[in-house]
Amino acid sequence: MDELIRRRLAAGGERPATTEAAPAGGAAEPLPPVTGDTFRAAMRQLAAGVSVVTVGQGEARTGFTATSVTSLAVEPPRLLVCVGRDSSSWPALREAGAFCANVLDASQQWLADRFAGRDGIYGPARYEGVSWHAMPSGAAALAGALASIDCVLEEAIECHSHVILIGAVEAVLLGPAEASPLLYWRGDYRRLDPGS
Repeated sequence: MDELIRRRLAAGGERPATTEAAPAGGAAEPLPPVTGDTFRAAMRQLAAGVSVVTVGQGEARTGFTATSVTSLAVEPPRLLVCVGRDSSSWPALREAGAFCANVLDASQQWLADRFAGRDGIYGPARYEGVSWHAMPSGAAALAGALASIDCVLEEAIECHSHVILIGAVEAVLLGPAEASPLLYWRGDYRRLDPGS
C-alpha cells in the first residue's frame, strides 16, 4: 500500500484519508485494523445477483456459482467475473478460453447450490436435469435464466486468492421479463419483494 501511496503522490495526487473517523465537531478516533473477518462482514452488506458460470463442452463441462459478476464496459461489451484461484473450474476455463454467465431467477436457488458444490456433484453431472442451449463460444446457456451472457476470455488477471476474468461478450439471451432475480445478502439467498 505504501508503494501505491508513493506513486499517487509522485503523480501529483493527494494522500488518502487516514484510518481515523472524525465525529461531527470532534477529534478523530483511530479505527480498528481491517481483518479478513471485518472485511467479509462489510462485503456481506452488499446484496448481489447470483449467476451460474458455465465452462467447457462435453465431458470437460464444469462451472461455478458467482456473485462477483458485473458489467465492465458497454462499448465494446465486456463482462467482469471473479473466480477463486483454487476453484476446480479455473483450469477448465483457462483451457476453454470462454464462459457463459447465467443470471439466476429466484426459483433456481437449488442450481446455485449445485454449482457451488454444496451437494457434492461436480463436472458434467452439474448439468443434469436442466435444459441448456449451446452458445457461440461452446459454453452453455441455462433455459429460463434471466439472462445468459456468452463470453470469450479476453484477459485473466491473477490477484491474491482470485482471478479477475474479462470476457468479450459474444452473445446475449434474455429470459422472461416477469421473473424475479435470486439475490445473495448477509450470507444467505434472498428474493425481491414483488410488491415493493
